[in-house]
Amino acid sequence: QVQLEESGGGSVQTGGSLRLSCVASGSIASIVGVYWYRQAPGKLRELVAHIASNGIPDYADSAKGRFTISRDNAKNTMYLQMDSLKPEDTGVYYCNADVRTLSGSYNAYWGQGTQVTVSS
Repeated sequence: QVQLEESGGGSVQTGGSLRLSCVASGSIASIVGVYWYRQAPGKLRELVAHIASNGIPDYADSAKGRFTISRDNAKNTMYLQMDSLKPEDTGVYYCNADVRTLSGSYNAYWGQGTQVTVSS
């Protein structure tokens, strides 16, 4: 079994910064793709950023130039640095990872989410 746990959310004013962390634990052989999603109140969950196993990142248009996704494979930890935050960035942020387990299975796992609130 694999668990993902996010942290780092909070309340900031417009223009502020937050750094989200996602720690993976359990029966992990390797973490392949890592994704950060956001779900605003009353809206569908949307992909904000993705980083492949080779470290190449990709961002939603809304995140480009402001957010930075990274990973520390040795620590099974993934990060989302969010700068120049806007009220429309408010929502619950979820970490998602494609994990190959020690038993050889390959599954996607979700964290429980962390709340980010940006006030104007």
